[in-house]
Parts: sequence; C-alpha cells; structure tokens
Amino acid sequence: MTRSTLTMATAVAAIGLASSIACSQPAQADYPEQDIRLIIPFGPGGATDIIFRLISQQAEQHLGQTIVPVNMAGAGATLGSRNVKEARPDGYTLLGSHDSIALSQLAGMVDYSYDAFEPVALLTQTINIPAAHSDHPVQSADEIADYVRENPGQVRFSMIPSSTDHFFWVQFFDAAGIDMADVRLVGYPDTGEQVSALMAQEIDFAMFNLPSGGAFFENGTFRPLGVAHEERIDGLPDVPTLREQDIELDHSTSRGIFAPKGTPQEYLDTLADAYGQALENEALQSRIENEFGSVVRFLAGEEYLEFLDENESALSAAAENIDFQN
Repeated sequence: MTRSTLTMATAVAAIGLASSIACSQPAQADYPEQDIRLIIPFGPGGATDIIFRLISQQAEQHLGQTIVPVNMAGAGATLGSRNVKEARPDGYTLLGSHDSIALSQLAGMVDYSYDAFEPVALLTQTINIPAAHSDHPVQSADEIADYVRENPGQVRFSMIPSSTDHFFWVQFFDAAGIDMADVRLVGYPDTGEQVSALMAQEIDFAMFNLPSGGAFFENGTFRPLGVAHEERIDGLPDVPTLREQDIELDHSTSRGIFAPKGTPQEYLDTLADAYGQALENEALQSRIENEFGSVVRFLAGEEYLEFLDENESALSAAAENIDFQN
C-alpha cells in the first residue's frame, strides 16, 4: 500500500468514525430546528381537531417553531396513528389522539396500543354524559336501572361500535347493576346519526359530551342525566355527577400527544414543557372549559405512563363483555 493510498484510507476511516460518533450523539440541545407535523387521526372541525389546534398554537410560541396540524382520518382513526407509528423518531412527527389508540387494539382493528409510541403528555379530558330525549320518563341516571328492569329487552342505547360510547355503556351497566342481557345496544356510524335517532325517539339513551350535546341540552331537546366526573362541571352546574347518584363511574375522552417509538427523551421533555406552558394560559383554559366542556389535565413522564396503564386496564376489563363481531 502506497503512502497516498494509506493516507486516503486513513481519511475515509476517520470520516466513517466521525459519522459513527455523530450518529451516536445524544439529542441536540437546539431542537426543534424546523416545523413539526401533528397528525390528528380525525376529520377537521370536531372537538378533538379544534382542541389540539388551539393548544398547539399556544405551544409553538414556547417551542419557537410552527406546529402544523394534519388531519389524517380513516380506518377508525388507525390510518393516522399507524402513520406516526412508522414515522422516523426524529421529533418532527407527532400524534394527537385519545383513547381510540387502545380501543382499536382491543377491537382487533390493529395489533398495537399505547406502548407502540412514546407518550409525551396528557392535555385534556372531555367529560361524558348519558342523555335521554326530553319526553323520556327517566329523569336521571340512577333511574335507568329500574327502567330497564321494568322493560327488559326493550330499552335501546345507542353507540358507535368499538368506540368510546360503546365502552362507556358497558362500564355504566356494570356500575349501575344492569344486566347486559336486558338491554339493546344499537350501533350508528357517527355521533350525528345518534343525535338524529335520539331526536326521533328511535332510541332511549345516548352518550354525549358538551361539544356534541351542549346545544341540545341548552334548548331542551335532550336531557343530561348525569356527569361522569368526580365533580360537577361548569357547563352543567345543576346536573349531579354519577357518583352523587351512587353510580361509581368517572368516564372521559382523554387527549394527549404521542411520538414515534425511539424519539429521544430530550425531545419528549422539550415538547412536554412547551405543551405544559401552553396550558397555563388562562384564556386558553377558559375556552377549553367553556366552549368544549373539557377540563385541563396535564400529565407527563411517569405520571402519564401510569395513567395510560390504568386507562388500558379499565378498557380491557370492559372489553371482556363486548362482542365486537355484532
């Protein structure tokens, strides 16, 4: 080997070593350096879409970079979640979603759940509310069990198969002492269809929240029967919680940010800090609470991991009583 060849080989080896060292370097402190995509696996205009956009607009002021929301609806919210799951773990692709991640796995739609992602932070919870049409004889949630016993096999509850309200009713029946063999669960493709069915009195009960049912509660078309939260909510101050009615059930749609598996911890911490600071904005808190009937609940790190474990355990227990084929 000549001297010049040896020199070239040494240089190439040095470049290779330098590249190897660069690849193994910890996350750079100046993250983020470019726009961040936030995949929202639902269509535009819904509560989930609007809430993530509002909070992200505030968070990007603390990040110094733009967060670009991208609606990627389809396949029961799994089109968007799978896109993020398979994205590069570079901190520039995130997922804004909720319990649907675990629900999709429990329903057999996908083979992954929360543990396929790096959880960044829990942001909000939207409290769920069982409701009836205004002419219905049931006036409160604690009367539903007696009504079912008096009309076995005749009482109709609406739900979107494998979705949040499907699980809500199964958990409600268990907490209220209602035998599932005595009720009829009627499936609809979306919330809008359930609203129409309840207005037409084709069904007895549906599960809503303030974003989907608030206007109907206000004009008297529907009656909220209870609030599935540990305390009453500002939007319905006169409606008692389910716990006040001796039904031990809290239930909500819990929205959070997730990153692809393998995203550096420094990036996750930076993102969590930005979203946490965003939620300290009082004007933003007011909009989330008053316009969307939701509560701000920020959890990050180990606290969020523990929350997701408990959430998935509760949903798994409910899933044992669900026949996803019907």
